[in-house]
Formats: sequence, structure tokens, C-alpha cells
Amino acid sequence: MTTAHGTHDFDEDPRNAEILIYVNGRLAPRAEASVSVFDAGFMLGDGVWEGLRVKGGHPLFLEEHLDRLFEGAAALALDIGHSREELTDLLYETLQANGMDGDGIHVRLMVTRGPKSTPYQDPRFSAGPPTIVVIPEYKGPLESTLTRGITLFTVHVRRASPDTLDPKLNVHSKLNDILACIQAYTAGADEALMLDPGGFVATCNSTHFFIVRKGEVWTSTGDHCLGGITRRNVLRVCSRAGIPAREKNFSLTEVYGADEAFVTGTFAGVVPVRSVDGRQIGRGGRGPMVERLQQLYLSLTEEEAERAAARR
Repeated sequence: MTTAHGTHDFDEDPRNAEILIYVNGRLAPRAEASVSVFDAGFMLGDGVWEGLRVKGGHPLFLEEHLDRLFEGAAALALDIGHSREELTDLLYETLQANGMDGDGIHVRLMVTRGPKSTPYQDPRFSAGPPTIVVIPEYKGPLESTLTRGITLFTVHVRRASPDTLDPKLNVHSKLNDILACIQAYTAGADEALMLDPGGFVATCNSTHFFIVRKGEVWTSTGDHCLGGITRRNVLRVCSRAGIPAREKNFSLTEVYGADEAFVTGTFAGVVPVRSVDGRQIGRGGRGPMVERLQQLYLSLTEEEAERAAARR
């Protein structure tokens, strides 16, 4: 069994060497796909993006992802230049061009402010239309990620407050999360657990964090983390299944004493956490609640794939 080093670990698929990537109106082979060195995304991290899982050839929870994309673009005063329907068509056209009509596919949709007339941060120095890129890959989580789980380390890097850099923005600039990730893996853990400005548990550097205590599922208030779509859907399946779930402030002490812990994200879904800061959580692996939530979430994705197929 391959050992996981994070929720985004995957086995290399040779088919990815030949994928076609959408860049500003054309499909280019992977080795040729590129953007300008003057692009605002490359130069300044000025852009928004979404990662999407594909099931049965359909991007899952697409409407929710587009909601978040357009909300972020509005906050950045970034004109995407395409409607939701046009972006949907671009995604499907890229998948179809690659013959990707099954499962085990991940797509990154990126929109930047486009090329700059000169290297400077002011958006008024933008010289052209936005840059739009769609990267589809054959990529799925490792089995060991879903069964054995991951380890977390609480880092000194805090989640920002909305008056500095709003954590609700899914922007290209991820330096805060990158610094957290570096501290975590340097400490020997797989990913970082991050606190909010008040010292309560907030989220991870690339996923959302949950604990299970006495049959209840807890996650943070959500005030200092991205509006996670998988996070929201896990709370949704809890409600449907009659599982008590709460969004609340809680401390590391309550984490260390939890019965189970897990993280959620678009790529891997629901992933168990076996230890935090060297403390074993529960029995140190996937517990019964996490296994149940994995199955409930899988069922939800199957329902969503059927709905998406009906819409197309």
C-alpha cells in the first residue's frame, strides 16, 4: 500500500502526458500550453480558480463552484468575460476533446486578469482580456489516503481575517497556505492545521477540518476559512442522515480528546486524520463515523452525477 503524504497525493497516470489544455480559446498539448510572462496571474497571483471532480464525464456540484468563482471575481472587480453557460461549455468541450467521459478525473479552472502592459500591481495596467485556462487530468486520491488517513501539525501561521485577506476568496495567491504547508511537512506531518485570529481551530492549508465527539460532528464556524463546497455537502449529508453536526468554536484541547477527526476537500472527499501534533486521535485511523460519512458523501456524488447528466 502506498503511504499518503497529504490529501492530494495520487498515482501518476501516463495519459496525462498527452492531455489537451484549454488556453484562451484554443486547445494545446500539455507541453505547449502556456501563458504570457506578463500575465497578472503569473506576475501577481491576481485571479480566481476552482478545482472540480468529474464523475461520469460531469463536473460535480458545478453550479456551486461557479457561484464561488463569480463571487470571487466580483470581489476582485475582475470581468471574467464569459457567462456561466459559456464556462460550462468550455469545461465540457475540454473534457470531450480529451475523451474524458468517466470517473477519476480532476479539473482546474483558472481565470486571471490577463496580461499587463507593464509589471505593476494596479489593475488599470491590464492590457488585454482575462486569461482562462482549463486543465483536466486523470487523477484520483490514493486508497491509503481514504483508509489510513493523514497526520496534521498545528502551525504558527494564522488564518487571515476578512479585513486583511478575506479567506472566502479562492484566489491564485496562496502564500499564507503555502507557508503553513511548509511548516507542517518540515515538522514531519502531512498537512497543516491552522488557527483563527482568536486561537480557535479554523481549517487546514488545503482542506477543511472536522472532529467527532460523542456522536456529534464539529467543524469551525467557517468565519476564517474558504466557503468549502465539500464541507457544505458533508454538513448536508449529516443533516439528511440525522447525524448531529455543529459549526462552532473549539480549541486544540477538544481536538486532542476527539473520538475521530477528518478533513474534507474536492479532490479526496472525506479523509480520516489519525494524529494531530503527535497526539493519536481516537484509535489512530479511520473510525466508524468517518467511514459512514465517506459512504454518504459517495452516494451524494452519485446523485449529483445523475442530475448533471439529466441537465446535459
